[in-house]
Amino acid sequence: MSHPQTPTPEAGHGGEAAVDFDPLVPSAPISYPIKTLEDLASRTFFDSFHYPFNVSSAPLSSSSERLPDRARVLVCHDMQGGYKDDRWVQGGDNPAAFGIWHWYLIDIFVYFSHDLVTLPPPCWSNTAHRHGVRVLGTFIIEWDEGIPICRKLLATKDSSRLYAERLSELAVSLGFDGWLLNIEVKLGKELVPNLLEFISHLTEKMHSSVPGSLVIWYDSVTVDGDLTYQNQLNESNKPFFEKCDGIFTNYNWKENYPKMSAAVAGDRKYDVYMGIDVFGRNTYGGGEWKTNVALDVLKEGSVSAAIYAPGWVYEKDQPPDFETAQNRWWGLVEDSWGAVQSYPKALPFYSNFDQGRGYHFSVHGNQISSDPWNNISRQGLQPFVKFGQFDTIDVLVNFKGESYSGGGNITFRGTLSSSAYFTTRLFNAGLQLGSSPIRFSYSVKLGGSSKIGLHLEFSSPENELNTILLAPSSTASNTLSRLLGKFPKVAISHRSSDLEPAPESGWIIEENSIAVDGSTLTGIHAVCYHDKPDDDELVQTESEFYAVMGHILIDTPEHHSNFLPASSWVVEGYHVKWGSANSLSVKIVWKLKEGEASLPYHKYNVYVEKMANKSEPDSLVGRLRDGLEFIGTAHVAAFYVSELAVPTGISTVRFIIQAWGDDGASQELGDSPFLVLKVPIQ
Repeated sequence: MSHPQTPTPEAGHGGEAAVDFDPLVPSAPISYPIKTLEDLASRTFFDSFHYPFNVSSAPLSSSSERLPDRARVLVCHDMQGGYKDDRWVQGGDNPAAFGIWHWYLIDIFVYFSHDLVTLPPPCWSNTAHRHGVRVLGTFIIEWDEGIPICRKLLATKDSSRLYAERLSELAVSLGFDGWLLNIEVKLGKELVPNLLEFISHLTEKMHSSVPGSLVIWYDSVTVDGDLTYQNQLNESNKPFFEKCDGIFTNYNWKENYPKMSAAVAGDRKYDVYMGIDVFGRNTYGGGEWKTNVALDVLKEGSVSAAIYAPGWVYEKDQPPDFETAQNRWWGLVEDSWGAVQSYPKALPFYSNFDQGRGYHFSVHGNQISSDPWNNISRQGLQPFVKFGQFDTIDVLVNFKGESYSGGGNITFRGTLSSSAYFTTRLFNAGLQLGSSPIRFSYSVKLGGSSKIGLHLEFSSPENELNTILLAPSSTASNTLSRLLGKFPKVAISHRSSDLEPAPESGWIIEENSIAVDGSTLTGIHAVCYHDKPDDDELVQTESEFYAVMGHILIDTPEHHSNFLPASSWVVEGYHVKWGSANSLSVKIVWKLKEGEASLPYHKYNVYVEKMANKSEPDSLVGRLRDGLEFIGTAHVAAFYVSELAVPTGISTVRFIIQAWGDDGASQELGDSPFLVLKVPIQ
C-alpha cells in the first residue's frame, strides 16, 4: 500500500486544520491516529479528553464470531488519507460526506491511513457491527523514515511483545476487532524472528480478548527481511501467514496467482485476501469500473478478495452523482460475488433506512431538526435494494425527502398500470421462527391510489418455499381479489395505534402479526400496486405511482421496550465553560445509580431547554423561550456540548437525555434523565 494519499489533517473545527490541537483540552470529540511509538508505548491516548467518546458501543453479534467457511470480501477504506468528516465523533454538518451503505456485500472492513496506528472512528465500528461486519485498525511502518521505527519496535523479543500488547489493548478498549499489519520497509534478516514474535503475540492477545478478532498480514516484507511484494501467497511470506489470521496480498497479481495461492494455503485458502486497487494502479483488470473483472477471477480461484480504496467513486467525483455512482459500482461487486450477509437474524429487527447523513432529522414521523448533518453512527440497517430504474418504477433512498425516523426513506416513484404490480427486495433474511407469532410494522406515505405492502418469503423445516403478501389496510375488495390471483396467500394489515404520528404528518403505520411455526424468514420484499378496480376500462391505464417507506420493525406482539425512569440515573456536568455572550460548553455524563458496568442502551438523543426568567408576576417560571431543541445523538454515555448559544434573559439550561431501544422505540421525554445548569449572572 505504498500509494501516497492526501495528508491527514489535524483535528480542528468545521474541517479546518488546527496545528495547536491538544488532546487534553476539552473540545468537540474527534477521532485521530497515534503517530509515534513513544505515544503507543506510554498509553497517552487513554489520557485524552477524546478517548471515552471513541469507544464503539455496538458489539459484533455473537452469530458473527466465526468467519464463514467461504470466499470473503475485505474492504480497505483509504479515503483521502482518512479522518475526514468521519473524525467528528458526534457528527458533522456535511450531508455530502462519504459513506458506505452496501454492508451486505462485506465481511471485513479495514480503516486505513498512513499514520503509524490508525484507530477506526467509532462510527465505522458501530454501523459495521450492526451489519455483522468486523472492523480492523491499521498498524503501518513505511518508507525510509520507517526503518528506525521498525528497529526500535523489533529491537528485542520483549519490545516486540510490548507493542503487540499495546495494540491489543487499544482494540479491546475501543471496541474494534483487530489489526491489519503493514510493514513496508527493508528489515534485514536478523529482525525477522522478532517480527514473527510480534505478529504471533498480537494474534494470541487478540484471540484471548475478543472473540472473532483478526490479525491480517500485508504482503510486503519477506522471510529474508527484504521489501519485495510477492502478489501471492508463497514460501517467501507464508511464515507470516501462519502466525496470524490471513494475508492481504499486493495488487499486481497475475491470472494464475489466486489458484497458486490457494494451493499453498491448503485448508486456509479463504484466509488469502487478494488485493484489488480500485484506483487501478497496476491492478489486475484495471480497477475502477472493471473491478468486477478481478473479482470474477478470485471467485473462480477459491480465494478471498481485498478491495482497496472504494472511495475512488467519491474522490474522483464519478457522474452523475455520488449516490448513483456508488450504487452502480457496488452493483458490480454484488453481480460478481453476491450478498455475503443476511439480516434480520434475531428479534427485534428495526431499520429506518438512514444512510447516516441528511438534510433534516425526524422522530416518530415528526421533524425535529432542519439542519443538514452527517453521522455514520446513526446509520440504520441498510436494505438490500438494487437502486435505480426498474421498468417504470424508480427506487432510491431519499435523504432529501421526508423521513419517519432519522434522515431518510425509501422512495418508489414512476408509473404503474392499474392491473400490474412491482416488487423489489428489501432484505435477505435468516430469521429462525418458533411457535409464537411475529409482528411486522412499517410506516408509509402514499400518493393517490398508490399502495405498498410486504411480500415475505419463508423456508419450511422441509425446505419448502412459502410466501405471504401483507397487503396494507383499506385495500379494496376487488384489488384484493386481483392480488390473490398473483400471490398464494394475502393477509390484510391494519393501522397501528402504537406510536401513531400526528395525522398532519401524513405518515401511516401498517401492522400485522403472523405465525409460521418452525419456518425461517428468508426474504422481505416491497410490493407496489394501485388500489383501483380491475375492469376493462382501466386494465391498460398507466398512472402515477408514489409511495415512501419510512421504517420497518419486526418483533413479537408481546415485545415492549422498557426504559428506566429518570430517578434511576445520575447525570453530571464536567468542564463547564461559559464563554462570551453566554455561550456554554459542557461535558455531560450519565450513569445508572446502581452502577451497572454496561448500560442497556446504545443510543441517546440529547435535547436542550432554555428556560426564561420570571419577568411578570403572572408569567410561568421556567416557561420555554425557544422550545425543546435537538442538539445531537450520543452512542456512549457522554455528550460534549460545544459553544451552545444561550440568549439574554435565559436563567436555566436543562439538558434531556432520551434513551433509544434497538427496536426504534424511545423513552418519553418527561421520564428521561436530565441535567440542569444555572446561567451565571452577567
